[in-house]
Amino acid sequence: MSTPTQAPITFDLKPSATPLADAERQARLANPGFGRVFTDHMVTIRWTEGRGWHDAQLKPYAPLEIDPANMTLHYGQAIFEGLKAYRQPDGSVSTFRPTANAERLRASARRLAMPELPVETFVEAVELLVQADEAWVPNEPEQSLYLRPFMFATEIGLGVRPANEYLFMIIASPAGAYFSGGVKPVSVWLSEDYVRAAPGGTGAAKCAGNYAASLVAQAEAAAKGCDQVVWLDAAEHRWIEEMGGMNLYFVFGEGADAKVVTPELSGALLPGITRDSLLTLAADLGYATEERKISTDEWREGNATGTLTEVFACGTAAAITPVGAVKSKGGDWLVGDGTPGPITMELRNRLLSLQAGRTPDTHNWLHKIL
Repeated sequence: MSTPTQAPITFDLKPSATPLADAERQARLANPGFGRVFTDHMVTIRWTEGRGWHDAQLKPYAPLEIDPANMTLHYGQAIFEGLKAYRQPDGSVSTFRPTANAERLRASARRLAMPELPVETFVEAVELLVQADEAWVPNEPEQSLYLRPFMFATEIGLGVRPANEYLFMIIASPAGAYFSGGVKPVSVWLSEDYVRAAPGGTGAAKCAGNYAASLVAQAEAAAKGCDQVVWLDAAEHRWIEEMGGMNLYFVFGEGADAKVVTPELSGALLPGITRDSLLTLAADLGYATEERKISTDEWREGNATGTLTEVFACGTAAAITPVGAVKSKGGDWLVGDGTPGPITMELRNRLLSLQAGRTPDTHNWLHKIL
């Protein structure tokens, strides 16, 4: 794909003349759930072969009109990101590590032969949308404004090749607390019949097709009475990779001597930003950390002997989700006593406190917007 000299990208601001009334917005914020309620505005930026990025706009949230021959509908060039804006104790609003999301979007674009949006443009787009819809940022504990940047092909045609036109967008949705009524451990099903990704595939990219391919295994997990699916490697079906759309962590030992371990990035795993942050936060708390392969046998035997004490998943939506029980073709077992472990909860509280501005941001991860 050619990369033309990029002209400066300037946003045209077209705020809504009819934003939602305060009373109606407050009613929707009272119980937003996740991904069901959307704010007044969105950001769009177009890319065209030979011209590059152009026509950047902040404008009212509205449906899109898609031609039936839109290349994304047929060949799946679609990638996305997810990050949040958090209300701070002084009433200001900050996002968490937006440049990391921008860099990951660029990596996903490279893998799918799509144009790479400049990091500074991504961050500016996030800033403009949050500034326009600041009233939608919740004030309640563990609530946030979820931001969904995404990009897809817009060229019309049926040739199997990279498209020559794309649209980048950001929409926003207020998100309630992931766990209402207390943190609840999830049960997981080890998927031995389906795989999420293989080395050389798109596992490290945050592309729509990865999630479409996961749905049948998630349905299988639900049929087994489990909340989530755990993916294994494509070659041997024994090495732990991810849980659903989240990275996994394993705690070996207890107390100050515990080691916090996560599967190494093999090229088939998504390099989660929360995953990366927790490696740093665990070290800050004095725990040893490690990235390495973890097998299903080690998981089962570690829980049986007590050497593996806690397991949790992590991602933008839930921050940290404890894993309490495992089901597989070879048998079922509990993680510890099936309740959230102390290190899991310590890390969760540290991460959420940092994002909400209640503890010092020693790593300069918070990006203040207003």
